[in-house]
Amino acid sequence: MGSYLFLVFLGIVSVFTACSEHEHANTTMATFNVLDYGAVGGGHIDNALAFLDAWNATCSSEAENSTLIIPRRRFLVNPITFNGPCKAQSINFVILGRLLAPKSPEAWKDLDPGQWLAFHGVNGLKVAGPGTINGRGKGWWNQSCRYHPKLEGCTSRAPTALKVLSCKKSCLRDIHFINSSQAHVLIEGCDGIKIENLMIEAPGNSPNTDGIHIQSSQNVIINNTIIGSGDDCISIGDHISNIAISYIKCGPGHGISIGSLGKSGNVVHVENIHVSKVTLQGTTNGARIKTWQVGRGSVRGVRFEDFFLESVKNPIIIDQNYCEVRGACEELPTGVHISDVSFKNFYGTSSTNIAINLNCSRSVPCTGILLKSVYLRSAIVGQNVTSSCRNAYGVAFGLVRPSPCIQF
Repeated sequence: MGSYLFLVFLGIVSVFTACSEHEHANTTMATFNVLDYGAVGGGHIDNALAFLDAWNATCSSEAENSTLIIPRRRFLVNPITFNGPCKAQSINFVILGRLLAPKSPEAWKDLDPGQWLAFHGVNGLKVAGPGTINGRGKGWWNQSCRYHPKLEGCTSRAPTALKVLSCKKSCLRDIHFINSSQAHVLIEGCDGIKIENLMIEAPGNSPNTDGIHIQSSQNVIINNTIIGSGDDCISIGDHISNIAISYIKCGPGHGISIGSLGKSGNVVHVENIHVSKVTLQGTTNGARIKTWQVGRGSVRGVRFEDFFLESVKNPIIIDQNYCEVRGACEELPTGVHISDVSFKNFYGTSSTNIAINLNCSRSVPCTGILLKSVYLRSAIVGQNVTSSCRNAYGVAFGLVRPSPCIQF
């Protein structure tokens, strides 16, 4: 635990350095406005080239602190990537207005269908609001293979609203995300990222619209964020370490998830994850870890704490037997080892009769599971909830309801 706190502290220091509001008196500054590069408001004319020209000027500026401003207007923007590295030590991307994605998937013809807005290889990046990023994803949802599998030409991939790729000491804050075609925010290949004060909104039945997904990154902080989506509010992928998530409101959505991991039989590495002070309302899951049997490697050092749950289907769930068809997984001799995972201070209601579900592998069982101060009851008056465990080893302290079934 001590090493975890030390590593997260280092991440916090690096992130706060990048997100500091204060600049030294002798810092040189430069400001660029997209209107000066031909951007046109109104939401009907594509502004990708104007935005790119403004970005190139901002990124290549000799000033130590360089700022790009998107004023209070509506801007249609076709798919675009803002590439680094930049000359400035600090790059501010200030969204005061509204960014609108193209309504039709045809705008992505011959382009990467998984990407709308992206930052790549930019260090010291600060993307800030209070503006809006509107993915206008209905056109993609209507042709999603997930909900329309018999539709000719249906699509499995759709654009993520905002990708932050291979960036260091950067932050994202005070932005309102609406109706992304797929995930709203992706953090991948990054080190030292802070995300705060976001509002993310998409219908509960919109396909694969995760709020925030983290992949192949370390030293990431997420706090003070409200998420409602059609998939995980926050999902944590593979090759992850030192993540601190707190003060999250989630619902609708699929809760806070680690995984799924190991689908391709790869070696998984996820460690030092701390999730606390989360409120979930009407979600599919509360705190979840899901892995495929064909995977290898480990998930370890995970802390879920201070969760308040209202009518959640699976308040606490570990599934080491995750597969395409639930309950139809062939038992395999491999698996991702899940260890040193704690669930502390969980209070609220379950909308199903199994409130604690620890479905672990016979070949690679879960070990070091801790349940402490858990009080979960049925959301349906007069009904009881139970625990279900398979191959789960650990301890329970204090009041744990429903009664724990882990093996000591």
